[in-house]
Amino acid sequence: MNMIAGSREPGDTPSRPGTAAGKGAVRRAASSDVTVCSLAAHGFLRGMPQEMLAELVPAASLVQIPAGRRLFEDGGHAAHFWLIRSGSVALDLHVPGHGWVIIETLGLGEVVGWSWLFPPYEWAFGAVATQPTEAFQFDAQAVRKRCDANPALGYQLTRRFLAVLANRLQASRMRLINRCAPPKTWP
Repeated sequence: MNMIAGSREPGDTPSRPGTAAGKGAVRRAASSDVTVCSLAAHGFLRGMPQEMLAELVPAASLVQIPAGRRLFEDGGHAAHFWLIRSGSVALDLHVPGHGWVIIETLGLGEVVGWSWLFPPYEWAFGAVATQPTEAFQFDAQAVRKRCDANPALGYQLTRRFLAVLANRLQASRMRLINRCAPPKTWP
């Protein structure tokens, strides 16, 4: 396995939980570990036509992410997205007066990152592995180019990402209601 993204420069100081310091490097498996069959087995891509999955294979790699490793920072450039095969990743956000707040924890079969799909390609949240995680990591620019060249692929991915966004928005809405609104009964 080769080391990839996330190495720190000497003198960098961690700004929040889960920064790269002392958390180990993300490791990438051989590219041959990503196949049409392995992508088809992931819940997010299940049912996608095989010829479309074949277009995604060259843009994907299988990575091992150590617990505590930050995948991205809110406001950073969204260059990748991940499909979780095992482990878990917490989405977080800095809330003034409250510090870092976990918005949601994602696990097996879920997708991490949608900001790569929409300009200006900046993360709306941060993300950190909460336990050792194996995931397919996709090069966002390569996937966008494939979607531009094949609008049917772009439609398939956009539809799937919109379903994820709708589900997460509904879950956030319910958490907000449960936290802020006292229960009421109808007459």
